[in-house]
Parts: sequence; structure tokens; C-alpha cells
Amino acid sequence: MLLQVVDLRVKYGNIEVLHGLNLEVKEGEIVTILGANGAGKSTTLLTISGLVKPVSGAIYFGKTSLHKMPAHRVVERGIAQVPEGRRIFNTLTVQENLKLGAFTSSDRARVNRTMEWAYQLFPVLAERRQQLGGTLSGGEQQMLAIARGLMSDPKILLLDEPSLGLAPLLVRTIFQTLREVNRTGVTIVLVEQNAKAALKLAHRGYVMELGQIVLHGNAADLLENPEVQRAYLGAGQ
Repeated sequence: MLLQVVDLRVKYGNIEVLHGLNLEVKEGEIVTILGANGAGKSTTLLTISGLVKPVSGAIYFGKTSLHKMPAHRVVERGIAQVPEGRRIFNTLTVQENLKLGAFTSSDRARVNRTMEWAYQLFPVLAERRQQLGGTLSGGEQQMLAIARGLMSDPKILLLDEPSLGLAPLLVRTIFQTLREVNRTGVTIVLVEQNAKAALKLAHRGYVMELGQIVLHGNAADLLENPEVQRAYLGAGQ
């Protein structure tokens, strides 16, 4: 198992937001985590990344314990997060944003190779490499955020709501690129409110409600599940 989350409990102040969470991700998979706002999806990713510390439970990356590791060490181990809202550096160029994504690497040749791969994945970024991040469209900023996440050469890429605020055509383009990234061997964990698009992309899925996993299984089975259809696959999905 590449990633294991075991009985994870997280509190913000006195309020517990994750209540004994368990999930697993195998190498090479795309796993999606679905749920309404406030279900605990983003907190789950932030805790895996080391940006939020659990009060109990464990996170294992292979045989390595991550739950007490600082965030930059988690990145060095091979886990990168693409945050909700993109969080690119508006006053830096596309190329400078990408270089910051490789801050853990001292291998310049590898960084250059990864950057060229990012430009192949997202040709529009190559055209705008000297443009300031803040002048890009929303879709281009999301592409930049994903490309920046790939710059650390991760084994696992965590994505938080990559489709948020984007037109359907752009969502399809970005999800196709994520499938291509996965084919190169990068394991993907995807938090997403667009349940239909996420389940069509993913191999497996988990459904969260109020800090707990209430359903999990193969993505194709979840797409056909009446509970999932009723809650997440209504109009607009």
C-alpha cells in the first residue's frame, strides 16, 4: 500500500473535524474523495501534507510515518499538494512559479527536465512562461498550480477542487491531463465536488460526511450507486 490513513482524528480548537478516518491508496491509482462542503475533505489532504497535525491516528507512506513529519519533509518524501484556490504567486512569472515548485530539489538537470514536461502537458504555459501569474485566466492559473505541484517530481499528487470555478470544457481538458499524468506513474488523490467528472476519472472513491467515510468502492460502482446519484449526481453534475 502506497498511502494509508489509519484512525485519523483532527481538531480545530475544541472541535473535532475528522473522526477516526481510514483510507488507502495503492500505487498508480487515482482515488477521489467526494463530499459536501464541510465534510472534511480538504482537512484530510492538509493533514496528509503535514500542514495540519492530527490529535491521534497515523499516516503511512509505504513504511514511513508521515503524521509527525513537517510539511517540507513530506514534499521531499514525494507527496505534493495542489491547494484549493490555486494559490499561485501572482507577482511572479509562470517560470518562476514553476521553479518554486522544485524548491526541495538541488538537481538542476532534473528540474529542467520536469519543467519541459510540464510545458508539454500544458502548452499554453510554455507560451506564457514570462507572463506574470496574476495575469493568467482562471483555467491557466489552475494549470500552473498543477504544473507547480508536479515540479517536485511527486510519487503522489494531492489535488483539492481543481475544477472549482472553471468552465466545463476546461474541466475536461484538465482531467484529461490528470489521466495522462497518472499514466506516467504518478498516483493521484483528488478531492472534488464535481462527482461525475471525478468518478469517471478515478479508479476508486471515498464518500465523506461530517468527518467520516460513509461509503467507498470502485468508481464505476459508486457512479451507479443510488445514494451517490441522489446526493452528488443531480442537476449540474
